[in-house]
Amino acid sequence: MNQKNSIINTAKQTFEMESKAISNLSNLINEDFADAVELIYKSKGRVIITGIGKSAIIANKIVATLNSTGTPAIFMHAADAIHGDLGLILKDDVVICISKSGNTPEIKVLVPLIKSAKNKMIAITGNTDSYLSQQAHYTLNTYVEKEACPNNLAPTTSTTAQLVIGDALAICLLELRGFSSRDFAKYHPGGALGKKLYLRVRDISSVNQKPKVTRDTHIKDVIVEITEKMLGVTAVVDADKIIGIITDGDLRRMLSKTENFITLTAKDIMSNNPKRIDGDAMAVDAKNIMESNGISQLLVEEQGVYAGVIHLHDLIKEGII
Repeated sequence: MNQKNSIINTAKQTFEMESKAISNLSNLINEDFADAVELIYKSKGRVIITGIGKSAIIANKIVATLNSTGTPAIFMHAADAIHGDLGLILKDDVVICISKSGNTPEIKVLVPLIKSAKNKMIAITGNTDSYLSQQAHYTLNTYVEKEACPNNLAPTTSTTAQLVIGDALAICLLELRGFSSRDFAKYHPGGALGKKLYLRVRDISSVNQKPKVTRDTHIKDVIVEITEKMLGVTAVVDADKIIGIITDGDLRRMLSKTENFITLTAKDIMSNNPKRIDGDAMAVDAKNIMESNGISQLLVEEQGVYAGVIHLHDLIKEGII
């Protein structure tokens, strides 16, 4: 077996081992999980998540997921906690401790301090007989038979299990809160995901120029309008109602077919009944219309009146595409 095949086989074995461990979590989940979710949901405080080593990294990720889905959470490193960071914990906070063994020295020092403050504590551990599990109010079992590491040492499968349990907590809380796509957008206003959920067509089209001609506009003036407004298109309107569209492509086709265009007007080359979209529609809907019709621009309407143009390049610039 050559080296490339060996690498591929090792990767496949890792996927298989970790996927089996994740599947087995379904057999380990019990009422403690439901009770932990309800505890967090009803809490007036935040979720403080702590761990050490690789578990601390997983704790950070779970904190980020909870925060982005409507559950306030803070990371507290277990080692730093016993050197001053315990002040992060307020009386109504719920504390989640993550530890594969549940018996690390830092955890054994930290747990009594949390309990003395009377905060509710949830353990995420692969050892239900551990000190952490015995002291916690609820235990979320993340037992794995073996790490993907061939020496069974480096946290791999176990941290994947911890991560999945954290995701399950976040999704259950999300559903209990009725957390919607609009709520998600509030927490992600600067990213492409958020923009797909909140950015509307008028937010983009309102800053573009508004090319328009009438049906009787001379072809020379049509060319000038398209060129000056720099959107590769112009609407053809009648009393501000859209009746047609002329694109750069229409002009090229006209020039290839007609030697004498001196008498032509907009109505002679415009396309009737062009694709259009309401200004209140989501920008992502404009993207879908453009993609499904193979076009680069859409005319925008507000209450049936021509309101501007949205271009494919606008969507690219905003990260929608």
